[in-house]
Amino acid sequence: MKLLKPIQEFIDELVTANLSEERKTVLQPLIDYINSKKKEDKPIQLNFICTHNSRRSHLAQIWAQTVAEYFGIKNITCYSGGTEATAVYPMVVETLENTGFEISKEGDNKNPIYSIKYALEKSPIIAFSKKYDDEANPAAGFAAIMTCSQADEGCPFVAGSEKRISIMYEDPKISDGTPQQQKVYTARSEQIAIEMKFVFSQIIS
Repeated sequence: MKLLKPIQEFIDELVTANLSEERKTVLQPLIDYINSKKKEDKPIQLNFICTHNSRRSHLAQIWAQTVAEYFGIKNITCYSGGTEATAVYPMVVETLENTGFEISKEGDNKNPIYSIKYALEKSPIIAFSKKYDDEANPAAGFAAIMTCSQADEGCPFVAGSEKRISIMYEDPKISDGTPQQQKVYTARSEQIAIEMKFVFSQIIS
């Protein structure tokens, strides 16, 4: 078992059979991109982009990296960024912890850095809010995956990207401060996890 046990078990139980044909069509360009890089034996770099790099883009980055490990996909690194930097929203961290990720926080400034452990022998994912062209992200040879319509519309050109893919998710921010907040964040995290499981289940070995 490569992943932390609770995460392994969580992904084991995710059901992809109920994905709609519409969502499969949305995900297909990402599948095609990853497969094309694998066929060429080139590094796979995925940069998930949203407006504030605070919720959806981080969930997508973390689940993509984790599920890639689950399926044993090698030579892949997932990143995230925004059209502006803010901070990782605390409920995102709480939601991931509830799923089994081991997370430590470094610093108490307005934009703390989180170390997110998902596998036994892999370096943790380092998460903090940043612009998509931050030095922590690739400058070239990556796919820009737009996870929200605002970023997709407000960022028509992503410098250095060789492929632009739109995979939109509803913003869980709509639930902030309501009794439904935890339920909504959990549902969005699970949706992204299921869709990443479907994507990586379609990758050639």
